[in-house]
Amino acid sequence: MFLGTYAPKLDEKGRIVLPAKFWDELSSGLVLTRGQERCIYVFPNREFEQVHEKIRQAPVTSKTARDFLRVFLSGAHAEVPDKQRRVTIPAALRQYAGLDRELTVIGAGSRAEIWDTAAWEAYYAEQEAEFSDVSEEVIPGLF
Repeated sequence: MFLGTYAPKLDEKGRIVLPAKFWDELSSGLVLTRGQERCIYVFPNREFEQVHEKIRQAPVTSKTARDFLRVFLSGAHAEVPDKQRRVTIPAALRQYAGLDRELTVIGAGSRAEIWDTAAWEAYYAEQEAEFSDVSEEVIPGLF
């Protein structure tokens, strides 16, 4: 499970050092792809295979499903981190997420997410206030 918030830097070759706590899950390979809110999703290979299997079950007759599949999978890149725990973020994904040198990597349960730090801080500031004020059940049975 991916948990926590980390602040790696993007190097001049477009690489980041993965958080040490994520290494066991990601060391044998991972998939980077477009995520919602202009972040990059980072899936361990086996988790991405499960996500892909769910996507494959979507009806081909659904335009919304086809559109999602095309955008999601066309941005996917399989990567294997090097021995220094570095992974290269392809230029198209860096551009999509607006990544600069300062990054924030968060754990999101079954995946990690890579954010431009300024974008993450703006998103978090807005969402934290809403999170604090939630007075109804958002996820059934959670609290």
